[in-house]
Amino acid sequence: MATGWLKGTVKAVPSGDSLLIMGSVKGGPPPEKTVTLAGLIAPKLARRDGRDEPFAWDSREYLRKMCVGKEVTFKVDYVVPSINREFGTVIMGGVNVGYEVVANGWAKVRQQGGQNSEVPPAVMTELNEREMKAQTEGLGIWNKTPGASEASIRELPPSAIGDSAGFDALGLVESSKGKVLPAIVEAVRDGSTVRVYLLPDFQYVQVYCAGIQAPSMGRRSPVADTFAQEEAKSRGEESKTGEAGEEPAAPLTTAQRLAASNSAASHAEILPDPYAKEAKHFTEVRVLNRDVRIVLEGADKFNNLIGSVHYSEGDNVVDLSLELVKHGFAKVVEWSANMMEEVAKRRLKTAELQAKKDRLKIWTTYVPPATNSTAILDVNFSGKVIEVVSGDCIVVADDAAPYGTPAAERRVNLSSIRAPRVGNPKKDEKPAAYAREAKEYLRGLLIGQQVNVTMEYSRKFGATDGPTPMPVVPGSDRTMDFGSVFLVSAPKGEVADLTPASVSGQPQGANVAEMLVVRGFATVVRHRDFEERSNFYDALLAAESKAVKGKKKIHSQKDSPATHINDLSLQGTTKKAIAFLPFLQRQRRLPAIVDYVLSGHRFKLLIPKETCAIAFSLSGVRCPGRGEPYSEEAISFMRRRILQRDVEIEIETVDKTGTFLGSLWEGKENVSVALLEAGLAKLHPSFSTDRTVEGHLLLRAQESAKSKNLKVWEGFVEGQEEANRAAAAGVKATEAKAVPVCVADVLGGGKFYVQTEEAKVLMIQKTLEGLNLKDKASPPGVFTPQKGELVIAQFSSDNSWNRALIVNSPRQGTAITAKSLYEVFYIDYGNQESIPLSRLRPLDPSVSSPAQGLAQLCRLAHIRVPELEDDFGEEAAEYLSDLVANKSLLMKVEDKDTTGGKVRGKGTGTCLIVTLIDPASSKTIQSLMLENGLAKLEKINRWDTPEKKNIHAEYEEYLKEAKKNRLNMWSYGDVESDEEDTPRRPMGRR
Repeated sequence: MATGWLKGTVKAVPSGDSLLIMGSVKGGPPPEKTVTLAGLIAPKLARRDGRDEPFAWDSREYLRKMCVGKEVTFKVDYVVPSINREFGTVIMGGVNVGYEVVANGWAKVRQQGGQNSEVPPAVMTELNEREMKAQTEGLGIWNKTPGASEASIRELPPSAIGDSAGFDALGLVESSKGKVLPAIVEAVRDGSTVRVYLLPDFQYVQVYCAGIQAPSMGRRSPVADTFAQEEAKSRGEESKTGEAGEEPAAPLTTAQRLAASNSAASHAEILPDPYAKEAKHFTEVRVLNRDVRIVLEGADKFNNLIGSVHYSEGDNVVDLSLELVKHGFAKVVEWSANMMEEVAKRRLKTAELQAKKDRLKIWTTYVPPATNSTAILDVNFSGKVIEVVSGDCIVVADDAAPYGTPAAERRVNLSSIRAPRVGNPKKDEKPAAYAREAKEYLRGLLIGQQVNVTMEYSRKFGATDGPTPMPVVPGSDRTMDFGSVFLVSAPKGEVADLTPASVSGQPQGANVAEMLVVRGFATVVRHRDFEERSNFYDALLAAESKAVKGKKKIHSQKDSPATHINDLSLQGTTKKAIAFLPFLQRQRRLPAIVDYVLSGHRFKLLIPKETCAIAFSLSGVRCPGRGEPYSEEAISFMRRRILQRDVEIEIETVDKTGTFLGSLWEGKENVSVALLEAGLAKLHPSFSTDRTVEGHLLLRAQESAKSKNLKVWEGFVEGQEEANRAAAAGVKATEAKAVPVCVADVLGGGKFYVQTEEAKVLMIQKTLEGLNLKDKASPPGVFTPQKGELVIAQFSSDNSWNRALIVNSPRQGTAITAKSLYEVFYIDYGNQESIPLSRLRPLDPSVSSPAQGLAQLCRLAHIRVPELEDDFGEEAAEYLSDLVANKSLLMKVEDKDTTGGKVRGKGTGTCLIVTLIDPASSKTIQSLMLENGLAKLEKINRWDTPEKKNIHAEYEEYLKEAKKNRLNMWSYGDVESDEEDTPRRPMGRR
């Protein structure tokens, strides 16, 4: 039936006298209507015979170029039910399209009568006049040039008329490799499949968009399709179930016809996938009946063509595959994406990832796979590189962080790349091929250089894992931060192999990760779909392609150069180190690399010339030990100044532990002088200027720091030794170094644990009580603590929860159950016991600080208390417990014993040598132990201070009284052996 005027957009032009017009509806495919221009008839295009009527193609092309994609106003004038066609008038830009077609000679006016009776007389008159004028001028189909009519008829190849038997898809791909083929899209099967005429030969082919797949439009069963064709034929209608280029189905048998007529529609077809119609409409609006450019990428085993379809959008050329993926109408498929160039493939992958994140269309209900990565937003900083941990990990000194704080040094793992692993000598893990070369390249490139860092994501790894993501076990995981590092001023030769975009497009500098990858020192990580990655991932992949083509380093299939380093810094190599001394003294100054800073004055050095590594200590200089004031600052000072730098050393001697003593220069400056000037070190008491290189400079540097009261000399007063020792201990002289403490646990041999910060202990205890840990037990397979790990443990005596360190765990290979025993050390109290796994919990972040514990191991100064296994050892321990139990005592630190190293557990580690005072009686605990015959007095050495000699004389009075009264140890008189107490003078550094 006729309609009023409507508006729409021309979607396609099937022939020279008909248009497919669509409406405008948001949220889905709009309604469509095919309108044949009223009163006109254009030449018919070829069908099965492969021949057009004269000028049929030119007629369609005129109308297509004029109208496709344009907005029009139209109305249906009349409908012919017998052929199910609507005839109407189309106005575009105020011009009647039918008039223009006739005027240019691309259609004839229908003869009077029949359908033309529905066309207004005025319109017919106008059409006839325009037709006569076109005939007179020989326009379009009225062309009077001899042979023009025959020349306008297309001779279509077999593929255009449905004969695909002889079509050679692979041959076509080979012949057009690298070429851009012009084409016109004639049909859209689904969002990612189009049928086109390849120009100028009119090869009619079906092209699957490379790298993607849109939702399926479904299909009808062959039986139902043929049944529909026969029903249409019986009504005298042309079948519309097939598409151009398809052969008609074979006739149905009687049984098939009966089955098809009785079956439900749901059994006769497969319904479209979600968003299939929307995807098809998306493609039709952009390319149907449009001029496109096609690049054939390959063909599959079914002779189907795979290619990229490009169309114009204004002045831009757009990739249809990329647009479909961007808008969530298609997914990337690897099998055809592998035919594409790497850059195009990466674009599709990136677009798909973004569509998934935005939950667009087919990804609306997408649930990302489990991942252990977390994005870090807007974390940028600048600083100098002070350490290269491996080929893909560095430590940067943050310019904005306060010097000496933990935040001042930030570890950065380079995003999305993986260098060969450097191994672990302690676990007998050898470096992977090119691991040393990668680390050395990065060291030479970055150490001491200013860089800009953009942090991008964090990732959790299991306690024993490398960069490969693994299931996270509570309490045993570690978090690594990843970012991109840019070298502010890279040498020209270092950026020569980078792509121009990766340098000029990054104002921060040259991308260090890209420099590593392009030289074959690292590979690019293939992330899972939803994992965070480098913001410069495309550039990294392009760099890797260059390295693979150039067969660089790890891609070369060659073994890395073998380098054997004789490590003389390990335990058990003392004799070898002493034997090496003459070789290292052959030349006065020896080039070396600082491999590790052990303390402010002690380092591990690598000497390339001698292919050895040594432990090295600055001669005559001592920095504060671990735990003492300014010790961490001294370490940080030396890390920034010399770590992994090229230095020069001069070796004087080697001590009994295999540590080489000597002087070290960074550039032209003696680092011992720098340490002393900064107030972070002192000269050893046995220091002599005539035994140490540049000794006079060291003495002058120390005097300068003393005069300014810097760091370790804070509070120093010339000539007041007692006040100076108090200042060195970090306590004011007026307070006589005495601090209030509470004894937490008593061991044998005069050792005990004290708590100097009882308020912190109480706060941690209160926090633990609020965690409701009793109901948070984890299955054995989920929580399996390892030796050296901090946990929360339930003390067996009072069932309280406390922070503890795993000292011993079940033997490796043993099945872990809830009853498996773990030996734990309570770091805030000093107790140690074995408890089952059921009494352990992962360490909660709320009580993770301070990690070193609040119980400090101490020993009574000036006296020797028998060990538990010795005579009167148990009595001495019991008496000491009675003296200190539930009392607030005063403690003065006399010295420190660091021979225990970093070993942690009951009775191990650094030990403070102290004097305990009972405020109630004003007596020292030492005097009470001596007075009761449960301790001996240490011998006095001739080099001891006058103060110590005075204390010894005072304590000797208590000892004489105990011997006189034959108390405990002296029950049988004075049986002490002088030989066992003969002191040995400690070796000092010269």
